[in-house]
Amino acid sequence: MTQDRTLRRLVRRETHSSRALPSIIVASILLLVFLWLAAESVLWLLNDRPLLASPAHIRQWLVGLPGSTVPAGLTAAGVGLGILGLLLLGVAVGKGRRARRALASDRIATVVDDNVIAAAVSSTSRLAAGLAPGQVTTTVGGRSVRVQVRPTSGVPLDLASIKTALDGELAAYALDRQVTGKVRVANEGAVGQ
Repeated sequence: MTQDRTLRRLVRRETHSSRALPSIIVASILLLVFLWLAAESVLWLLNDRPLLASPAHIRQWLVGLPGSTVPAGLTAAGVGLGILGLLLLGVAVGKGRRARRALASDRIATVVDDNVIAAAVSSTSRLAAGLAPGQVTTTVGGRSVRVQVRPTSGVPLDLASIKTALDGELAAYALDRQVTGKVRVANEGAVGQ
């Protein structure tokens, strides 16, 4: 296995969440149900007492279920099973991406949390604008980095320098997924900072 392929596997493992826990839970539940059905079938074939219900009793219950149950109850059970199925399908097919990104590197796998990127971008933007700590907040999304600046009241802001510093900071990281930087100035300013 080449080093490049190994690095990609390591990065993928760190940036995507595992589906092992939901898989184990669903498989365990299905295993218990099938083991119980197998045990009931063996006990029924041996003419022994069932653990909970014999296969003949289960069949009888299933055949009589529509006639003995309120239609709203059957509808609610069907909707509940449908929602459970959609939830399991969503877990299985969903992205499962963690709030982490890989930095470009030929030699090592470097993975950085989105909160670290947000803090570094906030610091760089704050220094470029000449603002006090707490006046710049950053949110890292899937494809964008949004910087919100709360200027000091009465002091003009140079948005071009903030945007240049933001773009330079993001370019220096060489993230594996391209992100765009956006700067937004809050309507309310900070007093006396």
